[in-house]
This record gives sequence, structure tokens and C-alpha cells, in this order.
Amino acid sequence: METLLIGITILFVVYVAYILLTATLANKGQPSHVQEVKAKEKTEEDKQPAVAEVKPAAEEPAASKEDVATAEEAEKVKELKNPDTGETAAVPTNYRFAKRWIKEALVKEGLLDKIYNNTDLKDEKNSQKVKEALDKFKQMKKYWA
Repeated sequence: METLLIGITILFVVYVAYILLTATLANKGQPSHVQEVKAKEKTEEDKQPAVAEVKPAAEEPAASKEDVATAEEAEKVKELKNPDTGETAAVPTNYRFAKRWIKEALVKEGLLDKIYNNTDLKDEKNSQKVKEALDKFKQMKKYWA
């Protein structure tokens, strides 16, 4: 019985050592400034308020007819792409699950007046406004991947 307990303890220690070793080797591949940037981004995300108001850019022209697709074409799109950073994300089925850059783009494009948080979406009027804005956003070819 004691040998079984000792054997299990040894296996556990070896497993923990393996996990620690793989984690340190994975981080060694990245330059140290990348690790610092990731840590800085994480702290900045924690400091951001739950509701941030973003003013629409005045210099951006309104979407032309060729930049907007029909609803049938928009239904075929499975991914959206941020034209500024190149980040891609799945088309959100719900505003609550949309990426931060999508919410900011909705405000930037003038489809919403602010970024709504979950408590704001309890109001049926706000919820409907957000759904309509998401549908219009999906039709913008500028954001298609």
C-alpha cells in the first residue's frame, strides 16, 4: 500500500515538472518584449470601463452602394475582418458575444450611438436597435474576410 502511494506521488511530481518545463519552453520562443506587451495589454483590458463611448469619425465617407451587400449575400459570410488590424472573428449571432473591435466598429460606422453593456440590453428598445445594427454591419463588404 505504501509503495502504491509513493509511486503515485512520484508520477504526480514528474507530471508537474513536465507541465512547468513545457510552459517555460513555450515562453522562451518569444522575445521578452512580446511578453511585456502581452502583460501590458492584459492590464489595460482590466482598466477599461464596461461602457466606453466612441465618437464616429467625421472624415469617413458614408458607405456607397457597392460597399453594401444584400441580406442574402451577407448571410453567406462566416467571418468578419478588422480592416485596421487584420484580426478576424466569426460573425456574431448575438451582440453579447461580439468581439470588442466589432462593437467599436458599429459605433464608428454610426450604426450605434455607444457600446452597450449587458444591462443596457435588457431594455427591449436597445436590444432591437442593436440587432438591426448588427444586420446592417454584416452587409458591409469592408469588414468581410
